[in-house]
Formats: sequence, structure tokens, C-alpha cells
Amino acid sequence: MLIIGPHLSIAGGLKKAGEEAQKIAANTFQFFTRNPRGGKAKAIDVNDVAELQRLIDENEFGPLLAHAPYTLNMCSAKPETREFAKMIFKEDLLRLEELPCQLYNFHPGSHTGQGVEKGIALITEILNDVMWADQKATVVLETMSGKGTEIGRSFEELKAIIDRVELKHKMGVCLDTCHVYSAGYDVVANLEGVLASFDQIIGLDYLKCIHLNDSMMPFNSNKDRHQKIGLGTLGIDAFRKIVTHPQLKELPFFLETPQENVQDYQKEIDLLRSFEGARIEYAD
Repeated sequence: MLIIGPHLSIAGGLKKAGEEAQKIAANTFQFFTRNPRGGKAKAIDVNDVAELQRLIDENEFGPLLAHAPYTLNMCSAKPETREFAKMIFKEDLLRLEELPCQLYNFHPGSHTGQGVEKGIALITEILNDVMWADQKATVVLETMSGKGTEIGRSFEELKAIIDRVELKHKMGVCLDTCHVYSAGYDVVANLEGVLASFDQIIGLDYLKCIHLNDSMMPFNSNKDRHQKIGLGTLGIDAFRKIVTHPQLKELPFFLETPQENVQDYQKEIDLLRSFEGARIEYAD
């Protein structure tokens, strides 16, 4: 069965988030480790964690995805911003040692005018300082749309980060469908070509999860504006091919589409699950 879930708040507790996911036919979910704009993380409740683990075990949930706050920018020109990012990154990895979650996703950051090469050097400096060999979480770089001075707009930039990280076995990539389409990777008309490029440059073994988002913006716009599945410029057929593709269908999928409430995600989950087993021709 497709492993798919929404982005959920854990303000009411991890168990509650798991129950909300279960109610809408999801078998995983994504959550922010703390306020997405930064701030102190809520203390871990060991009983809440145990209850979530029980729910995961009893309902055969797939991998959960923890998302770093948007304020985490490891490659800012400001030393204090980089120090803040390093502190949050380290705290989050330590917290994940206590949670039933083994994927930690973050936006590589914006070099703020220093240049891509300098930005990548700053990112990898922090990764190498903080990560440790037997940490539980795999650190997942998110593909970005390329707005402003973002790093991660190309597979080559993500590869350059991974190449400089000492603990490569603890690194991965999250492919965001909205972002890559806006960055110039045509997952609508040439999904096979995009995956072949990813495999050649980074390696599909590094692809750990997918953010399923339609886009309000046109192809190669470098704009990050998520839309509900099928209502944007990617369209229904693109998502049908993505969730049934032999190289992708076993990965966990996470929805970050704009919804009024948690229940609205179920419409998308039901739609995407309806594609399972579809007869689609793929290139050899």
C-alpha cells in the first residue's frame, strides 16, 4: 500500500497527530520539530512517545518525517544566524534519538550573496561538526525551487553538499514535486528523464522521500507556491505517474498542499491511492 500522509501539527502531542493521520486513511505524517519560524521546542513526553510508537506498530505506519524550521539557515552571511542554525540542528538530531522518526528534512538555506560555493562550504562545515556516525536520523536535503539565493535548486548543488559530508550514509534527499518543477525539472512531460538525471548525478539510493505538491506557478518559474493535487500546473496525470512509478512507489510521500483542515487531506490521499495498480507505460 502507498505510504502517504499529511503535514500535521504536534502541538497537541505526537499520539494525537498519529490518530489524526489514521482518521484520514494516512499511514505516515510529517511534522515540524518546533515552531516553523524557530523558537524553543516543546519538551518530550515519554508517555506520548510510547503511545505514538504503539499506534505506529499496530497500524503498520511507514517512516515519519521531521521537518526543520524555516529559520534554519546554515549558510547565511551572518555568523549569529549560522550559530542559531547549528544549535537548532544539533538539538533536533538529539531529540529525534528519543522519537520514532528516522528522517530529518531541512532546506539547505540561502547564501545571501556569498555565492553557491561559499554557501555549500558553510552548510557542510556544520553538518560535519554536528552529525555522528551512529545517529538514528538520516539527514534529508530538500530540493528547492531556486528563488533568490537558495541553495539546492539543482541536483548538482545537492550532490556537492553530499560529497563534502563525511557521514554520507546518514544523508539523503527529499524531492519536492512543486520545487523541482519550478526549478526547471520537468516531472510532467519528462519524469523518466528527471529520474535518470537524479540517478546519474546523485544516485537514487539517496532519494528517501517525496513531498507531493502541485504548483500555482509555471514550469521553470523559480517560485515556491504550493497548490492542491491536480489543481495546479503539474496536473493529475503527473501525480498518477509519480506515485505508481517503479522507482518511487515504495517511498514515503508527504503532502504539503494548502488545506482548510486536516480532513481535507483525505480527498487527496483517496485520490492518490486510487492510482495504485494503474496500468501506465514507462520507458525501459
